[in-house]
Amino acid sequence: MCGIHGFYHLDGQRPDPAWLGRMGDVTVHRGPDDAGAHVDGPCAIGMRRLSIIDLSGGHQPIANRDRSLVVVCNGEIYNFRELRQELQGHGHEFSTHSDSEVVLHGYAQWGERFVERLNGMFGFAIWDQRRQTLLVGRDRLGIKPIYWLDDGKRVAFASEAKALLALPGVAREVDETALAAYLELGYVPAPQAIFKGMRKLPIASMLKVTPQGSSILTYWQPPTTVDTTVSAADWVQRVRAKLEESVRMQMVSDVPIGAFLSGGIDSSAVLAFMSRHSDTPVKTYSIGFDGGAAERFYNELDNARQVSQLFKTDHHEILVKPDVVRLLPRLLWHMDEPIADSAFVTTYLVSEFARKDVKVILSGVGGDELFGGYRRYLGEHYMRYVNWLPQGAKRGAAKLAGLLPSDRHSKWMNYSRLAKNFLGAAASPFTERYRAYVGVFGAEEAGALMKRAPAQHFDAIAESFERLGGEDPLARMFAVDASTQMPDDLLMLTDKMTMAASLECRVPLLDHELVELAAGIPAHLKVAGGELKSLMKKALADVLPPEVLYRPKRGFGAPMGAWLKGALSEMLGSALSRESLESRGLLNAAPVAQLIEDHRANRVDGTDKLLALLNLEIWCRVYLDGRSSADVADQLEEAVA
Repeated sequence: MCGIHGFYHLDGQRPDPAWLGRMGDVTVHRGPDDAGAHVDGPCAIGMRRLSIIDLSGGHQPIANRDRSLVVVCNGEIYNFRELRQELQGHGHEFSTHSDSEVVLHGYAQWGERFVERLNGMFGFAIWDQRRQTLLVGRDRLGIKPIYWLDDGKRVAFASEAKALLALPGVAREVDETALAAYLELGYVPAPQAIFKGMRKLPIASMLKVTPQGSSILTYWQPPTTVDTTVSAADWVQRVRAKLEESVRMQMVSDVPIGAFLSGGIDSSAVLAFMSRHSDTPVKTYSIGFDGGAAERFYNELDNARQVSQLFKTDHHEILVKPDVVRLLPRLLWHMDEPIADSAFVTTYLVSEFARKDVKVILSGVGGDELFGGYRRYLGEHYMRYVNWLPQGAKRGAAKLAGLLPSDRHSKWMNYSRLAKNFLGAAASPFTERYRAYVGVFGAEEAGALMKRAPAQHFDAIAESFERLGGEDPLARMFAVDASTQMPDDLLMLTDKMTMAASLECRVPLLDHELVELAAGIPAHLKVAGGELKSLMKKALADVLPPEVLYRPKRGFGAPMGAWLKGALSEMLGSALSRESLESRGLLNAAPVAQLIEDHRANRVDGTDKLLALLNLEIWCRVYLDGRSSADVADQLEEAVA
């Protein structure tokens, strides 16, 4: 696990290597163990290394014998031993035992199509001296991020946007198209980036740079074709076998390894298979929040403890009452972009806790998207009953839903929130219902919020639905999730928050072969009879006990909505005051004030919307105003005091 960065001067000038050092210095948290750089002709590439495989011999950049090819790589290639053996059979000689070296020799042997042979999570850059070509690639699922820019004079790339900001001439300005997309979704969808002039490399793609300029090549996309010839029983067997194989493959490491454990199906399944393939008790890490009823609603320590006892793990748990005021500026600096998902706070805290013992952690991220774990997937199941109603009755139900109270920090108020969301969208077309399930602000709301309308509107949801066809609505939802929210929200925050703690996080449920397998399963088997993860539960029936398999789903977040009404209320009011918003010049103050009032009165659950706005303002203070996270935290603390 590392951070990579570099740039290519299109005019042929030799780059100043000092800028590589500056890019590496700002991302030292991604790789505190080592650093390396290579400058040749118009190209400069560098990296920061967190040593996981071949601790003593895996220094990067890695070059071939005549130094005509050089590579830097972030992540892990899980099938590197098999590829290494095949490449040696073709006559390639390796100078290290690092998994990254197979990227170099794979390109030399198979050309640009080599990336299709890789099984792993990765971001890499290859400098091909003979062809004067720079290739920058990202893994299939987008587990590892890549930011890039092309200003006509140079093309630059980095694992984190802040490294690009270290280069001369890169402006700290908001891209208004990306801002509108952020308000609508709560994250910035690729290829957009919040900084004007930057882009995020899409999943499963390569950036190719030559003296003629830059282009993007796509080598894979989430499949959408289901296989109706396989029986449910056969699917169960295939899923169980592939789940175990994915976990076993991703346990390779030369440093201590552990697992995040919430006690839910996904993390418990990962742990169960880890235990089968570990000679010692697996180290597990869980987090809970200390406080009142809202905190207890998010506390899963008892569930995690039960699973840890079942598999006799070396279990570690932490009960926290986080200083969110001081955390938010620092974590948003690490995030690079604002985000409305409270899981980034929880992920960082448990990562920081686990990093005291281990350098590598396995997570259950991805199981909900693959096997149907989100409540929104039930929407189409219940729509078959709603569709019996005449259109007028649907509209009436939507109006009635608007009167329901809404909150997410108690069981019944949370049900009310979900019902309100479902009924409010029931009269809409399928794609708009989906948008209502996953969105933050509607497009009209976002437009009313913004001081200036963007010159262009980027609709990531519509673009994904158009690109990822298919007849089955549920299968299309799974595919759209895998190309939008999963890489640009869940995986982005997982990467940034674990790397903030210098911890490598692996996600075995997102092995691309498992993803392809899961994509072929008919959706009605994944969510059978309104039961979430129905097929996955059957696949794990002899692995996990019923009390784990059928435990109610709980999100891996923080009680942010309650905090915004309580301990963080003064900070919220100050950060989003009329004076603050008018001074910033991005958002209109009146709708923000109304939202705060409605949230406090439980008329709406404004958690995601308010967190999106609060984090945007804090992010602006850190990145646009150029202030340190500590300075911004001091200012926020004054408001609380």
